[in-house]
Amino acid sequence: MLAEKIRAELTKAMKARDDKLRIATLRLMNAAIKDRDIEARAKDRPDGLSDEEVLAVLVKMVKQREDSAKTYAENNRPELAEQEQGEMAIIREFLPKQMDEGEIAQAIDKAIKELGAAGLKDMGRTMAALKQEYAGAMDFSKASKMVKASLGG
Repeated sequence: MLAEKIRAELTKAMKARDDKLRIATLRLMNAAIKDRDIEARAKDRPDGLSDEEVLAVLVKMVKQREDSAKTYAENNRPELAEQEQGEMAIIREFLPKQMDEGEIAQAIDKAIKELGAAGLKDMGRTMAALKQEYAGAMDFSKASKMVKASLGG
């Protein structure tokens, strides 16, 4: 399980006395996953988080850091932007390989054909199918724009 892999990596990093940024980022990841896990267990889900939900937590963390790095860069704080970039790189180690625009376009075409999607009314179904199949590997904000364009929006 992905959450266990992250915990093991944190333990390994602490024993090896890795750099502080790596240890701190792994701790943040572990804490975010633990928070969501506790929330899931409180809602009568004794198994806790699935790997897909852990991926969603990590994707959200990357997005937050992208936004922060952009803000820091715009406000002439390169040292803070660099730290956010470093954290993003560590988090991305645990995410599947990100799809490029060509791969996203192919996946969208495949999903549209499989679903028989014909217009914008089918956008929700198409996005749901993409999210189910490509969780963590696809930039869904970019994909959403591409799906809308493909369906005639």
